[in-house]
Amino acid sequence: MKYHFIAQHQREFRVKSMCMVLGVSRSGYYEWRCRRPSARALENARLLEKIRQIHQQAREAYGADKTWQALRKMGESCGRHRVARLRRAHDIVARRMRLFKRAATHRHSTAPAPDLLGRDFKAEQPNRIWVTDMTFVPTRRGWLHLAVVLDLFSRRVVGWSMGERPDPRVALEALQMAVLQRRPARGLIHHSDQGALYASGAYRAMLHKYGMLQSMSRKGNCLDNAVAESFFSHLKNEVLHHEIYDDRAQARSAIFDYMEVFYNRQRLHQTLGYISPVDFEAAVAVS
Repeated sequence: MKYHFIAQHQREFRVKSMCMVLGVSRSGYYEWRCRRPSARALENARLLEKIRQIHQQAREAYGADKTWQALRKMGESCGRHRVARLRRAHDIVARRMRLFKRAATHRHSTAPAPDLLGRDFKAEQPNRIWVTDMTFVPTRRGWLHLAVVLDLFSRRVVGWSMGERPDPRVALEALQMAVLQRRPARGLIHHSDQGALYASGAYRAMLHKYGMLQSMSRKGNCLDNAVAESFFSHLKNEVLHHEIYDDRAQARSAIFDYMEVFYNRQRLHQTLGYISPVDFEAAVAVS
């Protein structure tokens, strides 16, 4: 709008000159300046503040749909298209997804376990199917390797471990943490890729100890372990790709905060009906 342009540039140019160039009257401009904003404009301004608040609390991870869902949970009555329009008008955008490198896998002599999931990533109850994977995070002092275990029922991170090297100890500690926290019954399906860490004798011995059934994705088929892959994609896109960590301790702190504070307890998951993993498990427990 012409009046908006004049108001935004009146420190650079004279109002009289801009009115002449734009073909509007000075009296009309000053009348517009004194006019009270409409109820719609005031409501948009209030809603915009809520959108900015959610954008920061969600670590710039949400698009228009999840922002709208978060507003609804706050008791706001507004349309999804209105939220999307306000975000576009004020350049509020989610952090863009980026490709990431997987941790290196090594050849192993042990025959891989069968794929017991067949890309059916659903679990009817907690602690029936766990998925796991490992990745690495660069820092100025070297790599930090991260292993996670997720419960397929709620997508919750139930076990994790970090170390300087991609050795079996890191993967074993993540699994041990999950077992200590969740105390699963025997017969749980444990799904991973065919990496040497998960095919090692020590790892298979721990699975046998706790009565877990080992399942592995097909070689070279990352979609066979899509839930774990998706978790790492979100972690890297929403945290790691936007920071350069001085050392492993700094990276550890950021990853812990993301997993335990944000991802498990705050982040809205579309597959869970737009609630967090912890809230999803709590809702099921009381139903």
